[in-house]
Amino acid sequence: MTAKEFVKILLAKEGITLKELARLATENSNKKYTLDGLSHKMRLGTLRFEDFELFAKILGYSIELKKNEDVM
Repeated sequence: MTAKEFVKILLAKEGITLKELARLATENSNKKYTLDGLSHKMRLGTLRFEDFELFAKILGYSIELKKNEDVM
């Protein structure tokens, strides 16, 4: 699954538009986020992990890494 798909799922679950996410991200960071900028990054697959982490936090989620037990 791509970062774009994860973001779209979270937005749908929370009933928030990408435009609203851009506004909230701008308010909660030192960066300027725009609808066009986010759409462009998601379309090209260049969304940075730090941006994804910020979006998850804004939407009330955390990112957790869990080690698989069945790995070599």
